[in-house]
Amino acid sequence: MRLLGLDPGLIHTGWGVIDADGNRLRYVACGLIAVPEKDSLSIRLAGLFRALNDVLDRFAPDQAAVEESFVNRNPASTLKLGLARGVVLLAPASRGLPVFEYAANLIKKSVTGAGHAEKRQVEAMVRRLLPGATADSSDAADALACAICHAHHAASSRALESVAR
Repeated sequence: MRLLGLDPGLIHTGWGVIDADGNRLRYVACGLIAVPEKDSLSIRLAGLFRALNDVLDRFAPDQAAVEESFVNRNPASTLKLGLARGVVLLAPASRGLPVFEYAANLIKKSVTGAGHAEKRQVEAMVRRLLPGATADSSDAADALACAICHAHHAASSRALESVAR
């Protein structure tokens, strides 16, 4: 199964693609979508949507996993991040892909074993779990971590469903 992990942001959105076959994970690609801060909000959101659709076209994932946003102290920043997150959820959903959401602490715990792991720890474990991964930014590493988290949780769900039958 091909999985797309997404770490939403209005300026930088990380994305990562992995293939999951049971417990085996294989790195496919990752990157960063950067939209110019100088553009209006609507232009930035449209650019994010177009770039996400390019990623979806290129890698044809079966499912998407999105990191949930935390609430900022600044309401305006939280609202803008929420708009970007809406675009990140919309792009794969508009193609009929199942989209799953995971809290940042759950992603970190799934990848490193600690829910409050530092970014460097997450990046190191992503490289260990996905040999060949070239995450050049923490946002791309976070997106790959989100995909890894989903792969683990999806495998567990399938195992539980088969036992329940």
